[in-house]
Amino acid sequence: MRILIADDHDLLRDTLSMFFESEEGIETDTATNLEEAVGKVTAAPYDLVLLDYTMPGMNGLEGLERVLGMDGGHRAALISGTASREVAEAALAAGAAGFLPKTLSARSLVNAIRFMAMGEQYAPLDFMRAAEEEPTHPLAEKLSRREHEVLKGLTEGKSNKEIARDLDIREPTVKLHVKTLYRKIGAANRTQAAMIAKDEGLF
Repeated sequence: MRILIADDHDLLRDTLSMFFESEEGIETDTATNLEEAVGKVTAAPYDLVLLDYTMPGMNGLEGLERVLGMDGGHRAALISGTASREVAEAALAAGAAGFLPKTLSARSLVNAIRFMAMGEQYAPLDFMRAAEEEPTHPLAEKLSRREHEVLKGLTEGKSNKEIARDLDIREPTVKLHVKTLYRKIGAANRTQAAMIAKDEGLF
């Protein structure tokens, strides 16, 4: 079984590759962005292609659809640490071989890989059945879910560009959310917004 692991996080990519290689009958190759992955898929067949949802070039589900639409009928699955259940459902509906949260154990990942390589579609039931977390914190209740996520990024010292990438949205959209959440929580700037969130025990 040949698997292509396409992920721009070196540690995760290399760890997955080493773990899969230790399993009998699994060979791996790696890529760090969508264009590199497409090039490798064009050059040689793989039983399964794992695509990180937020790596460079993916542009949401467009990268997945691009690989699925390539000549040869390639099987591709989405792997992500940030994507929502809605994204997972959309990926499966688009024809993905599966959806793998990065919270899966190594053993579960191997089982899922083998399952998908056999032609089945995989998604962890606990993830797909889980209800979206509803904020119960007084400060969080003032914010939309996306504003809540952006504020979390601010408390982590991330730039708008980094937050945009983490949430798979455009940078101007982040700026708009930042401006709106400032008004809602009574902050004048990024530092103050982060301090308010931490002082209130939101994160």
